[in-house]
Amino acid sequence: MAAAALKGLLRGESGGHRMDRKSSIRRRVFVQTETGCVMGIELDRSDNAHTVKRRLQLALDVPTEECSLFYGDMVLRYDLSAVRNDSPLLLAKNFLHRSASTPCLSPTGKDLQRSDQGGPIEILVCSYSSAGKKKLIKEIVKAMKNGIDPIPVCGGLGGAYYLRNLDGDNVAIVKPTDEEPYAPNNPKGFVGKALGQPGLKRSVRVGETGFREVAAYLLDHDHSANVPFTVLVKITHSIFNVNDGVSINKYHIKKQISKIASLQQFIPHDFDASDHGTSSFPVSAVHRIGILDVRILNTDRHAGNLLVRKLKGTGSLAEVELIPIDHGLCLPESLEDPYFEWIHWPQASIPFSEDELEYIYNLDPDRDSDMLRMELPMIREASRRVLVICTIFLKKAVAFGFCLAEIGEMMSREFRGHEEKPSELELFCIEARHRLDKREVAFEEVKPEDDNQFQFDADSEEEELKCIFNIEENLETKPFWSGRKGGNGHILLSKLEESTEENEEEEGTENGNDSTASRIDKHTDLARNLEPRICKLSTSVKCVHNGEKSWQHLGTWQRTGFLAGTSSGNRSVNEQLPASSSFVKLADMDKEEWDQFLENFQELLVPAFNSRRSASIGHMQRQRLGTSCQF
Repeated sequence: MAAAALKGLLRGESGGHRMDRKSSIRRRVFVQTETGCVMGIELDRSDNAHTVKRRLQLALDVPTEECSLFYGDMVLRYDLSAVRNDSPLLLAKNFLHRSASTPCLSPTGKDLQRSDQGGPIEILVCSYSSAGKKKLIKEIVKAMKNGIDPIPVCGGLGGAYYLRNLDGDNVAIVKPTDEEPYAPNNPKGFVGKALGQPGLKRSVRVGETGFREVAAYLLDHDHSANVPFTVLVKITHSIFNVNDGVSINKYHIKKQISKIASLQQFIPHDFDASDHGTSSFPVSAVHRIGILDVRILNTDRHAGNLLVRKLKGTGSLAEVELIPIDHGLCLPESLEDPYFEWIHWPQASIPFSEDELEYIYNLDPDRDSDMLRMELPMIREASRRVLVICTIFLKKAVAFGFCLAEIGEMMSREFRGHEEKPSELELFCIEARHRLDKREVAFEEVKPEDDNQFQFDADSEEEELKCIFNIEENLETKPFWSGRKGGNGHILLSKLEESTEENEEEEGTENGNDSTASRIDKHTDLARNLEPRICKLSTSVKCVHNGEKSWQHLGTWQRTGFLAGTSSGNRSVNEQLPASSSFVKLADMDKEEWDQFLENFQELLVPAFNSRRSASIGHMQRQRLGTSCQF
């Protein structure tokens, strides 16, 4: 009797009577606890956060009084109207900022026995899956029902499993979010944190790399970079790992365990990029993967996650296809030091083709951000802001004629000895934020009846240079600074580029027949017109970057791991995230501040890119002159 009542409660029945399904709008959500336990719940219009927590408490026997439901950045205190159908929610303690020593208990066998009774694989928050992709899911489900079990993947730090079809061929790979490195149910010993806490990268939380795998697929417009089909699922099987005390999976061999996971189509391949020389790889393939990596600020693009497949009918590497995988460490919540394996490949120094320039020109960072907000609301606002900044930077740099290698260098930090310096991209963001903060201080201090006591002259060279050269002193009080070493130190910073392509995008739609070359000329002319307005600032930024001053004072923050000062605004989740390893934090700006920040950012790029291009040309001329004199 009690069991029947519980099943009715989970299905949304109230007072012993089944609700009329046709007369109410029902949604299904998948709630995951900090320890990885997953349960699907059907929602009615009358449901709210409290009723959902009550159901979880009855079904899983877990305390919910001190827990909240999280939906990406949102804390669901009562209303659930913003939650999309088939969305994953996280039930976590109200304070995610716990010490690393806080024990993270895994679900017990009792929890697992009370999982919901959904199908073997259920697709989450998906409005883009084609008929062919759904057919792939059906093949896997059919194979699972016929006893063809997933196969654990031996490599890597996290839990992953090959999914097979009826012929026993690998057709997909699934990565449970609670088996990621540091996650509670990691099968390889890398445990110790709850879902939602900082992970391998402090700006990518435990349990959220799977969301980024799906985001990379969605952002690969027209399948340009060749990212395999990826979708977020709830998958149920007995093979998945659960760490239950000292016994790992010992008593749960026959139990069906539900997981939220990323599912990616398996692409048969011959080897990865680390197994062979890279100089013979197609230029276009390297460029298109690099374009995606720059947009999503990929912090883990190494040769091992670039698969190489020989095209049919060819026995040499002259005809190969590159398949990028493993995008779980892209779209961090703040600017990080990226890792671009391709940055030293000769293909990255070759100019973009007309087709590639057209592809970049048509990229719309705002549209991409809105798409992620709709399709993957679990991707946080700070990560979407990183996407916007990097896409703008890419578009403007390309419009100034810079190649992929130069753009990658500008986004990468300089690492010399034991010192790490911010990248040129970060320097622009630092100055854009500095201008924003100066503007806010001016508005606060200037009063209508006493506005002569303080004057803010943005065009004053003395004041501008003072602000730029004193950035180091300002770091000690700015809330967007943090200091934890984390760069890969694989390149020196050089070259900077830009174009005012964003200002021209509106005009560009009216002149669709213009060639890419003519568009670049337009951007160059516009950049030259804007240059006198902020040329002094461009010089100042260059001085900061190339000057004698160092960032050694950040060592204090690197050792303590916390950020001095607090930021304002409603950031219920972001404030629980410990200090990022990035120099610039983006999460603490409201909409108005963010728009002004982007305006400042784009203004800074124009003269600096012109200056960088001129410096590069002069350097090449000096090199040629020196060589000539030697003969």
